[in-house]
Amino acid sequence: MKLSNDTLKNLPESVLRPTYDRSALTPGIVHIGLGNFHRGHQAWYLHRLMQQGLAQDWAIIGAGVRAGDEAQRKRLAAQDYMSTLIELDPKGRSAEVVGSMIDFVPVEDGNGPLIARMTDPAIRIVALTVTEGGYYIDPATKGFDASHPDIQHDAANPDTPRTAFGAMIAALKLRRDTGIGPFTGQSCDNLQGNGAILRQTVVSLARLSDPDLAAWIDANCTFPDSMVDCIVPATGPNELALVREFGIDDAAPVTHENFRQWVIDDAFCAGRPDWDKAGATFTDDVHAYEAMKIRILNGGHQVISNPGEILSVEFISGCMAHPLIGAFFRKVAREEIVPQVQPVPGMTPTAYVDLISNRFSNPEIVDTVRRVAFDGSSRHTGFILPTLRDALATDSPIEGLALTEALWARMCTGTREDGSTIAPNDPLWDKLNAAALDARDNPQAWLEQRDLYGDLGENARFTDRFARWLRLLHDEGTEAALRAYLNG
Repeated sequence: MKLSNDTLKNLPESVLRPTYDRSALTPGIVHIGLGNFHRGHQAWYLHRLMQQGLAQDWAIIGAGVRAGDEAQRKRLAAQDYMSTLIELDPKGRSAEVVGSMIDFVPVEDGNGPLIARMTDPAIRIVALTVTEGGYYIDPATKGFDASHPDIQHDAANPDTPRTAFGAMIAALKLRRDTGIGPFTGQSCDNLQGNGAILRQTVVSLARLSDPDLAAWIDANCTFPDSMVDCIVPATGPNELALVREFGIDDAAPVTHENFRQWVIDDAFCAGRPDWDKAGATFTDDVHAYEAMKIRILNGGHQVISNPGEILSVEFISGCMAHPLIGAFFRKVAREEIVPQVQPVPGMTPTAYVDLISNRFSNPEIVDTVRRVAFDGSSRHTGFILPTLRDALATDSPIEGLALTEALWARMCTGTREDGSTIAPNDPLWDKLNAAALDARDNPQAWLEQRDLYGDLGENARFTDRFARWLRLLHDEGTEAALRAYLNG
């Protein structure tokens, strides 16, 4: 049955669906980046509020700034902007149709429709999921990268921007000039201090063309930090077939694990939904939750995905089932990451490692190693290197972290141990591949990428271990290196 407003009442009884009147919803949020994660996470929390009769004036307007986003808009428009969420629990699968999104802005050069929609006084939050690498951050300094061509374009053409941030600035200028007032900018990406990073990007970009506007944004808009967590695989043929098993024709279904978490700093300048009534947590200490999740879960993904790619393991659950890769994750996490993580209410870092180990091992989650290993240049710098720096500063163990970096370098040579080719899997792939090939004979060539490693390439304790592990990987192979670490 084709998913639409008209067919909701005819869906199989086992499928949960909106009990609220979608035609009565009014918008309150523009969300830029309508991938699977947003629809399986933030949109679900809002949907669950609406199921309680709450937040009826906070419906989501979808948006995007890339040409490919227009295809997603058309897919969702054809089914009245709803998505089927399929929970992949080893105990049994279930499906729920989420109806909290009611429109999707046309994607056009210059982003005129997006700017106009964000100027609407009804819009009080502009949220984003644009990936960790989408905030124009210099990976070495963590500062704003004003040299990027997209940023240079938006600085020179503030009325017809390319980026989501340029569009936000253009809308905020109109809101200031017409007296509508500010909105909250809410990052939902896996970045520690994501609100502060979003503020940095928006204010820094605005300053390049209009310093007065930048000062107004900085003083009047809020950018709350948040921690988001739910494993949401990409949609492919298997997921499209799975939704049909529930009797639904959905062109954009979302599969997800049986776990969600959303921790938010309560800093909203123009109001917000009561997400806590749907299970989110508002707190003044998002940082501790962020650090635990980013370092153990997101960092753990990098620990296992690189050896998985080299050894031709297709799925993350397969990495955990591998006798060496799964054990590698548990040892690195417990002995090297946990000492650099603080507990949060109700959860110790060690208990969190056990939770993540079980989540990664869920065989129902068909999460590819390739997806998890994508964009290592952002993910290693954001998820692994901060832990490594803290471990070096406290003279804590780093053997497994050094091996993790050596495995990344080995993966970036572009060939698996079975001789097959690893297709480019990073925005900086050409540079990474060249450095990785040079590092086969000279390991320091990898660490001389200062845009990634900064001064870590000058730390003898780290460089010596990295070089030893990389040589072992090339000389004896990945399993030999993992075994040496586990037996060390």
